[in-house]
Amino acid sequence: MSAIQRVLIVGGGIGGLCSAIALRRIGINVDLVELQTSWRVYGVGIIQQNNVVREMQRLGVLERYLDAAYAFEKVSIYSSSGNMLASFPGQRLAGEQFPANVGISRLALHNVLCQTATELGTHILTGVTVKALQQDDEKVQVTLTNGQVSDYSLVIGADGVYSQIRGMLFGDKYQPRFTGQGVWRYNFPRKSEVDHLVCFISDACNCGLVPLAEDLMYMYVTSFEPGNPRFAENELAERMRERINTQWSLTEDLKSQITDNHQVVYKPLVELFVDEPWYKNRVLLIGDAAHATTPHLGQGAGMAIEDALVLAEELEKSGTMDQQLSRFYKRRNSRCKQIWEDSLRVGESEINKEHDFDRLSVIRRTIELTAQPI
Repeated sequence: MSAIQRVLIVGGGIGGLCSAIALRRIGINVDLVELQTSWRVYGVGIIQQNNVVREMQRLGVLERYLDAAYAFEKVSIYSSSGNMLASFPGQRLAGEQFPANVGISRLALHNVLCQTATELGTHILTGVTVKALQQDDEKVQVTLTNGQVSDYSLVIGADGVYSQIRGMLFGDKYQPRFTGQGVWRYNFPRKSEVDHLVCFISDACNCGLVPLAEDLMYMYVTSFEPGNPRFAENELAERMRERINTQWSLTEDLKSQITDNHQVVYKPLVELFVDEPWYKNRVLLIGDAAHATTPHLGQGAGMAIEDALVLAEELEKSGTMDQQLSRFYKRRNSRCKQIWEDSLRVGESEINKEHDFDRLSVIRRTIELTAQPI
């Protein structure tokens, strides 16, 4: 059992909830605050690749949502005209009894994580966040926006790319940067052909079909969006259709079905990397607050989940707080930075229409890297 008695997690997304679960499993008391007054889960679905499936099994939650997910064993890459370029077999890193990869709706995943964290004794407050921090060698005194004042052994900023906690630690030194691209997502009834992750690549587009359940899948499309435009809701479906440039018959059919503006999820892509230790004294950043990547390699949430498991491991070991957080940072920094850099490079190749860019090599490198123990 860790010597740390009480931790505050700021942010109730995937990284924050996974951290709460991991810390409760080693006996640490956890409070979690979430700014939203009620849960609003952003996005449509999420891809959990080999390494993420492994970590979710270690976290003890994988089997709780497999029935609501879609398991698949490979990733196929096609040209925009539908010619197969490569197929990457999955690795069952969680054990032969578990799938290599999983697609799941973000809402279904959130419900399992929130329920598990609550069952384990996490105290969750919504509509509340941190107003002020004051720390010394022994504790962090936290004032919440509801006026509550409490002492904690550690504060974890899991509050995303626009992290308030990061601002409290580093001021305005690290600011999210718009990459020049956006991503569009839309749900469909699952087609029988989409029984694994199917990606289409060209020098200007990354389009994919992701199975989420027996009867559900989603499409994602990245696009070059110079000037970071904002789109009116009543034009979202039309704009997404315009950005799908594959010629495969299935995507052409799906393209015509994108008609409901309310169902289109559009997000400008931003990135950020804190290029120095992600902590000061007893306040730590994890996930997108420290290393926000683009979705081109499907590892953004995965890196936050890995953060949660590694942090719990290090806090359970002996040493001072500085030693524990230093070990955590050393285990996470280079791995997260490689994913961040490679994801950005893929996006840049799309923006610049680099015909000779070897995306397949980048994907292979990512698979090899993330299969390694953390």
